[in-house]
Amino acid sequence: MRILKTVAASCAALVLAAMPAWGQSLIRDTEIEELMGVYTRDLIVAAGLQPNDVDLYIISDPSVNAFVTRGQNIFMHTGLIMESETPNQLIGVYAHEIGHIAGAHLARSDEAIGNAAVPAYVSLGLGLIAALAGEGGAAGALMASSQQFGALSFLTYSRAQESSADQAGLQYLTATGQSGEGLVEFFERFRYQEVMSRQQRFPYFRSHPLSSQRVAALRRGVEESEFYGVEDSAQSVDALRRIQAKIYGFTAPPEYVFYRYPEDDTSLYARYARVVAYYREARLEEARGEIESLITQEPDNPYFQELYGQMLFESGYISESIPFHQASVDMRPSAPLFRVNLAVAQLASEDETRLEDARGHLQVALNIEPDNSFAWYQLSIVHERSGETPLAKLAIAEQSFHSGNMIRAVQFAGRAREELEQGTPAWIRATEIELAARPMAEEMARRRR
Repeated sequence: MRILKTVAASCAALVLAAMPAWGQSLIRDTEIEELMGVYTRDLIVAAGLQPNDVDLYIISDPSVNAFVTRGQNIFMHTGLIMESETPNQLIGVYAHEIGHIAGAHLARSDEAIGNAAVPAYVSLGLGLIAALAGEGGAAGALMASSQQFGALSFLTYSRAQESSADQAGLQYLTATGQSGEGLVEFFERFRYQEVMSRQQRFPYFRSHPLSSQRVAALRRGVEESEFYGVEDSAQSVDALRRIQAKIYGFTAPPEYVFYRYPEDDTSLYARYARVVAYYREARLEEARGEIESLITQEPDNPYFQELYGQMLFESGYISESIPFHQASVDMRPSAPLFRVNLAVAQLASEDETRLEDARGHLQVALNIEPDNSFAWYQLSIVHERSGETPLAKLAIAEQSFHSGNMIRAVQFAGRAREELEQGTPAWIRATEIELAARPMAEEMARRRR
């Protein structure tokens, strides 16, 4: 599963754009990614698709929305995650969106979209490229696109396509032993949107026309399913509440967080949200107290370890942050973001004895996510500090290529190729990048003229 794959990795537990808290941006977070993977993997297989071909993206936006684009990409707003009362509701929306992909509904809308689609696709493409190109600040944490996705409103499905996606989604839910009741509940909660003007509707219901007949037809199918009435497990509900608390802590103004999760609320979810709010307000001692209580309660939770490492790193306690990032890697060695976090902290410590360790973590992360442009940039630093200048140039070429800067990719691939030994794997890779990027670089240059 490739989740939020094109957004560069960062040293943040939750990656947000450097823009107002309620603005739109693509975000990454290992805890959220893993849960979304659990929600969707079996549904994707049931739809006859390959999990590795479907990319999931999370947009930091409080509005209720989800949509798909060509290339089998599913975008989910944090607002929809926050509005989901149960995991089954959120899973139901994912099943519906997978139904749009499996039904090739976007491809069938080409004629209706026409030339009006071009600017919106360009906006989305630029947004993803901007996310890819993010090269974090002091903490390497701000990796995202600030492109507005409202231009995608032209992706409006017909009522027939909506009903088709409903039934397909229900089929996938049934095939995976899940109830479709959550999707019906979600639609019924917002049925009032049907009578509102287009401008007043939530974005989701502008692109996904809702009707009483459609909901009634879906309910009939849900009630006929053998899995009707199957409830979410307590563990699944708990996992959703945790990411909702984390998302709210990172995206809402701190004063809103403290109102929703007051200090007399000692639940794990409230403390999780407050940790983030305290740290965002530079109240480090209070943040430390909350996160240490969470780690005491769950010492084997890698996400708490990662968050503590992030807080310390971004507060200037570089060396102190490393053991917590190391702990997260020890607990989740297959999580590429954890390894990049640790490598960034090791490099920032300026302790040359940690250089080879950082190299190893970055190489493992890139084996898992070879198009992670931020990891390539960090690896270029390792090569440069190790006196491997040609390899540093090759890493910059990789970073540029995967972030969509083809002109820069050609330049650095050419420079690396001139200095590398001919016929070596590195020389061959530099040649491949130059050949692949040159046509796109020439087209970019032509457009600039």
